[in-house]
Order: sequence, then structure tokens, then C-alpha cells
Amino acid sequence: MLEQQNNESKSKYAWVGKWAKMTGERARIDAKVNNTYIVYEKNGKLVKEFPNGDIVPFDQKGES
Repeated sequence: MLEQQNNESKSKYAWVGKWAKMTGERARIDAKVNNTYIVYEKNGKLVKEFPNGDIVPFDQKGES
């Protein structure tokens, strides 16, 4: 019975992972069009990713 509940839970929320991936892809497209960057967490630290593929640490003071 527990296995059945796990399968139902997985199928019920399967769209969340797909939606999150699509949101990230859309953010990259928007950044490229507007010549800006996106910010996300990588290895426990915030980073900026530029349209040309450069990834630099994010400095909240705006110096980076």
C-alpha cells in the first residue's frame, strides 16, 4: 500500500520538475534577448550566467 501511495505521489507532481526546467530555459532565452544575466545557485553559492556562457560568482554589492 505504501508503494502505491509513492507512485501516486510521483505521478501527481511529475509536472513540477518539467515546469522548473522550462522556467530556467525561458530565463536564459530572455537574458539573451535583453543582453542581461540570470542568477541561480550552483554548488551552494549564487552565480551569474551571461548569454555568452560565462559564469561568475554573484556579489550582492554589485561589484561583480
